[in-house]
Amino acid sequence: MRQWRESELLLRIFNTLLGIFGPQNWWPGDTPLEIMIGAILTQNTNWKNVEKAINNLKRRVKIEVDSILSISNELPEILKPAGYYRIKSKRVLEFLHWLKDRGGVSGIKSTPTDILREELLKINGIGEETADSILLYGLRRPIFVVDAYTKRVLKRHGIVPRHASYQEIQQLFHDKLEPSQKLFNEFHALFVKLGKIYCKVRPHCEKCPLLSILGEPISLEIKA
Repeated sequence: MRQWRESELLLRIFNTLLGIFGPQNWWPGDTPLEIMIGAILTQNTNWKNVEKAINNLKRRVKIEVDSILSISNELPEILKPAGYYRIKSKRVLEFLHWLKDRGGVSGIKSTPTDILREELLKINGIGEETADSILLYGLRRPIFVVDAYTKRVLKRHGIVPRHASYQEIQQLFHDKLEPSQKLFNEFHALFVKLGKIYCKVRPHCEKCPLLSILGEPISLEIKA
């Protein structure tokens, strides 16, 4: 692993995972707004539950800012399948109020990514991973999303330091790879796939498709 430059290593990882798993077609959603709402709802739950919540919402109203705001009192019950539904409904509503104030999805298209990210992080309950998912998947900005699976793979193999922060890990991808929304989208999705199948809390290292590239992990103690 060490004889490769970081950029080459990351691309080898990407191409290997893509060859094994194929395109992941992320993120599910018919519109940018639906994708952004999904990014908020997926906190602390799985996608199947989010899908149920979004389908509930679709049956009730159009996935449009004003339509959803008009049923704000009903939203907790509608979003119940996503879990923590009272908290999440408040986060969705706060996000929608922000988006409406900014002129909707069309109103933020010309706003620089770093400014949008700062504004998103000021919304209650939206952290770095959620903000970056909104930017990458909903608004198609070239920003890399760092999740628990990504951290686990990179830290276990010593590609990043054990105590590397979200920002430090993200910066690795921003510095070493071309700023491509398509690449960052697929790469993040492939890390999730790898983490769910092989790089679990109790990993299946002997079957990992990255074994030939990365070798045995330096530490299995890392959970995320």
